[in-house]
Amino acid sequence: MDQRQEVAQNHLFDGGVLNVYDQHIANLSAGAPGPDLLQRSAELLCRATEIRTKHELETNAFLFQYGPSIGTTEFRESLASFLSAGYHAEVNKSDLVQTSGATSGLHLILSTLVDLAGVVFVDEYTYMIALTLISQFSTMKIVSVPLQNDGPDMARLEELVQKHQFAPSGKLFWGVYYTIPTFHNPTGIVFSGDKCQRLITLARNSDILIACDDVYNLLHYANPEQAPPKRLFAYDIEGLGKIDGWRGNVISNGTFSKILSPGIRLGWMECPPRCVEEFRKSGVLQSGGAANNYMGGVVSNMIQQGLAQKQLKLYSSHYAERLQAMLDTLEANLPKECTFSRPEGGYFVWIRFPEHIDCAEMNKYSMEKYRVSAVPGIRFSVTGEARNFIRLTFAFHSADYLRKSVATFCEAARDYMSIVSSS
Repeated sequence: MDQRQEVAQNHLFDGGVLNVYDQHIANLSAGAPGPDLLQRSAELLCRATEIRTKHELETNAFLFQYGPSIGTTEFRESLASFLSAGYHAEVNKSDLVQTSGATSGLHLILSTLVDLAGVVFVDEYTYMIALTLISQFSTMKIVSVPLQNDGPDMARLEELVQKHQFAPSGKLFWGVYYTIPTFHNPTGIVFSGDKCQRLITLARNSDILIACDDVYNLLHYANPEQAPPKRLFAYDIEGLGKIDGWRGNVISNGTFSKILSPGIRLGWMECPPRCVEEFRKSGVLQSGGAANNYMGGVVSNMIQQGLAQKQLKLYSSHYAERLQAMLDTLEANLPKECTFSRPEGGYFVWIRFPEHIDCAEMNKYSMEKYRVSAVPGIRFSVTGEARNFIRLTFAFHSADYLRKSVATFCEAARDYMSIVSSS
């Protein structure tokens, strides 16, 4: 007989070896803002909440009613202005659908738009929890696509799409390519303009959907006052009104989790019109009355007051400092047989070890002997590849903490590699 199980937890990372708040282990795995940044977010959210609650008390308290399925006009209008400024490109409120974060967005995409017997193409290394989510759609097939330094291997992807294509039944799309074109997780790469153009051509010709996990697009550090890398959705939307038969094949799936707070559970999808209309009819969104309608109102106020923009700048400056601290420490201390990415945005640094090194085993050794951990590459591969890779996250900890913990990681790596070489 099954027994009830209760695990006392205050946050996602609580109660296990991945507890990033546990200072006894230098945990370099958590893709989340640190407590210093979240405390500042709490202050700003408190201010916005007080203002918004006063407004609701003085009016009809619509914010506490069921919301429209795709989000209120106010939220989508405020969000469009926020994203337009951040992207340095127009975002139309009519293209936006409110979600409770990028993960719920991906779930809505798969459940609402894709044939239940559909095919989900994924990069050979990709966000590990997305793989878990996709695999829970057990009637769908997951197909791995080789990833190069500037995006997917297009020749192979084109071949795979042609091989698996079929006519969908009752849904818009027979298949979807899930990817992270900008500051990719875990590799940190940005897809080249040429690859983006070829992806759009492929999507239009085969009528496949491309679901972009665009959660890092606004976190670009090299020239923060300039435009970030052009999102794939912008390549696609250029066909609107210009190409006969244009339907739109890209969704930009975003979130406030990395730039404000993961706990508020608020995000958005930027979609072509045919997808917006399918989401508008979604039973989940209609019955739920918009995803997190209340928080959409509070964040609308934050945007209108300039508080969300202020917090984005604060996060970006701290993340940039932390990234540089990690890169400098790796440059000085990582064994020379290893190589690592040097991203200009996002959250992650991807490290390649010699092929005979199993990073899952090295990570165990590092945790036991040096009390420092990261995420082995195998976690990001649906086929069990990337055994000689490991991902480090720089967003959570301070720059000083990273200098010490990354140096310790490098020491553990040297020690483990020496043991393996001598065995």
